[in-house]
Amino acid sequence: MKVFDYKLLAALNAIIENQSFELAAQKLFISQSAISQRIKALEEAMGQPILIRSQPIQATKAGEQLLSHFKKVQQLESELLPHLLPDKPASPLKIALAVNADSLATWFIKAITPAVENELIELNLIIEHEQRTLDKLRSGEAIGAVSTEAKPLKGYRSFKLGKMEYYLVSSPGFKEKYFSGGVTAQTLKMAPAISYDHKDDMHTKYIAQHFDLAANEYYCHTVKSSEAFVGLAKAGAAYCLLPSLQIIDELNSGELVNLCPDKILTRRLYWHSWVLVKGVNKALSQQVIRAGQALLS
Repeated sequence: MKVFDYKLLAALNAIIENQSFELAAQKLFISQSAISQRIKALEEAMGQPILIRSQPIQATKAGEQLLSHFKKVQQLESELLPHLLPDKPASPLKIALAVNADSLATWFIKAITPAVENELIELNLIIEHEQRTLDKLRSGEAIGAVSTEAKPLKGYRSFKLGKMEYYLVSSPGFKEKYFSGGVTAQTLKMAPAISYDHKDDMHTKYIAQHFDLAANEYYCHTVKSSEAFVGLAKAGAAYCLLPSLQIIDELNSGELVNLCPDKILTRRLYWHSWVLVKGVNKALSQQVIRAGQALLS
């Protein structure tokens, strides 16, 4: 292998994307034996394993670095080809971005709409916790990410977007039922809460900080949807932390009430993008930065 044999990198990428040697072989129009040989050749060239043959199939650290490099080359090629071959029918530029669910439910759609409307792109929005979105850059799955981490990865830049404020809210009826005497450690033990998933520690840290309660001292629904948080809270099924941007109308109408106006949770958000980003990708990054800085407090 001279430096990189991109047929081998394409095989690695296809296996990770399709989670199957057989499907990856079909995508590349080669036999399953051939794709296995390509992975073996790549591992021999690197002198170490690049795949963890598990369920799901995962890349090793070296494999992630190779995937990240391969994705960047694909992006550069996609930007360059229309200039070199202007008469060739254009195909959509594939762009994968990692974003947290709360940003997607509040400001991020407004940020990317101009690019979607004006450019020939095919977006893949990867929904991930804001403290783990950089993992998607590290693995090569995404080229841009919204994160609470200010420090960029090597080869990337970070830009301050602004702050998201979270209020602890419920319906008026829920407040009357569970918190008529106030929100205290004792009343919280009896009231159902909501968290995004088992990795979401925002709610547990908030309750621990302000009320000195451990997660096993109260019960909590798990719902992987920011919009469902609002629906459940409005229905009187639970209380939860929600971005103030997401519930402006509900607070103004009285459908939801701020249970602890003196205990606002603030999270700073940053946009991370590749240092060499250019063309459509650069324009998209600039739109995200402008929109984030304008819409976030």
